Amino acid sequence: MARHLIGTCTREGDLVAEGFTTSEATLTAAAELDRRAIALVPHFPLAQHIGTRLRATLNTAQLGRVQMRPTRPDQITRGLADRLGDVALVIAAPPPYETGGRPPRQPTERECAACRAELWMLTSQQLGLFLAGAWRVLRPGGVLAVITTLHHHAGRLIDPAPRIIGHAQRVRFRYAQHVIALRVPIDDDALVVQAGPADLAQLRDTGSASLPPTVNVHATVSLFTKPPRTAESDGPEGPNGGRTR
Repeated sequence: MARHLIGTCTREGDLVAEGFTTSEATLTAAAELDRRAIALVPHFPLAQHIGTRLRATLNTAQLGRVQMRPTRPDQITRGLADRLGDVALVIAAPPPYETGGRPPRQPTERECAACRAELWMLTSQQLGLFLAGAWRVLRPGGVLAVITTLHHHAGRLIDPAPRIIGHAQRVRFRYAQHVIALRVPIDDDALVVQAGPADLAQLRDTGSASLPPTVNVHATVSLFTKPPRTAESDGPEGPNGGRTR
């Protein structure tokens, strides 16, 4: 997926940035396609793992095109302060829950307003800060690609894409299109889904009232563009509706 996005949205020598980095895939694809790339990796053990994989895959010249920076996604403007307005493509695959991979704790009526606001900030505001930061690091005409998947929460199937689209449009991104990317191979007219141990452990009796096990066979790639520079597009609106300075 990273190779397709980079090959379609950028040219040789362009700079690609990645938030919510979990593997070396984007850095490897960018280096092999003669692009430069920076990945935000705030967790040192993950950075060590990615560095080991990169050194085992890329040659010396390719390694010189990629780097990692110890910055959280919502601090992208700090991590790329020397590259503001220089990035051609930002790729992000945020986790289903923005609070570190866990469902956010639901506030109770007994909690103070400050406590409830803090919970909201852990989800909506951090996402908004990332999108506003992506606007600032992208050059005019640059592309933001956000990859999402459906997930179950509290007995409901949640699609995070509409929420992200709304956030991005408030930051003044133009919503270009969405692409359905299959995660499994196709055999004639059937999708080949291979169940792992965790999936097999979820198998239930056919008469069970519980939700069936879920298998992610596709991802949604939402594509946004930063309009060419005009008097009305010099800066995005922040997550609270104010201009980002």
